[in-house]
Amino acid sequence: MKNFLHTKSRLKQKLRDRELSIGSWLSIPHQSIVEILSSAGFEWLTIDIEHSAIDLQTVQNLIGHIQANDMEALVRVSKNDEVIIKRVMDAGANGVIIPMVKNAGEAEQAVSWVKYPPNGTRGVGLSRAQHYGTGFNEYNKWVNEEAVIIAQIEHIEGVRNLSEILDVDGIDGIIVGPYDLSASMNKPGMFYDEDVKEVLAEIDRITLEKSKSLGFHVIESDHMKLLEKIDKKYNFLAFSIDFFFLGDKAREQMGMIKSKI
Repeated sequence: MKNFLHTKSRLKQKLRDRELSIGSWLSIPHQSIVEILSSAGFEWLTIDIEHSAIDLQTVQNLIGHIQANDMEALVRVSKNDEVIIKRVMDAGANGVIIPMVKNAGEAEQAVSWVKYPPNGTRGVGLSRAQHYGTGFNEYNKWVNEEAVIIAQIEHIEGVRNLSEILDVDGIDGIIVGPYDLSASMNKPGMFYDEDVKEVLAEIDRITLEKSKSLGFHVIESDHMKLLEKIDKKYNFLAFSIDFFFLGDKAREQMGMIKSKI
């Protein structure tokens, strides 16, 4: 079995150096979707198990397909929870995105649940990540040096505590969840509201001052929206979602056909 896990993470290095890295979001749990997105040149895919029906057995299969197509596999876990973080890491994920991180204590918990003692509190099991028992020592070294841990900032309380969150050892950067962030301000989806824009600007300012990787999930399948974030010095960018790439193109082309018949 070829081992995709015990190698240097290109994404981790880019996060350290604040270099641009573009990935996408996976909610349709099929090998074909992974292979199609890999042909577009994404560097990583995030398997979303917070807002999808994807189960853990499917997560492991998707991780394998993502890595086999020369991308890194992240999992946006369902919550900041010891068991789910441990299980997706045991399945071989390159890293995790932790939703709804509101303070430094929650960020510290997430890091602890990714890493084994003495660097964390993760329980030890043998599965795909540990090469089914033949590579635990190598994996233990890998997880301390190469595992990616991203805090998702999607609540106004997380913005208020952002400086302390960014100071947590082991947090590689943040990614803004724009829908939940605006919802926490009682303005769901109102990204161009002045209050929401002011909060987003505050996130940018604090993260850049801390010289940490700044991420955003650009929901629209419009490259111009992504370029706007690059111009604002975002470097960890999730570009749209599998179903938007599929649906937007289908609706666009069918709309053009219907306009001519």
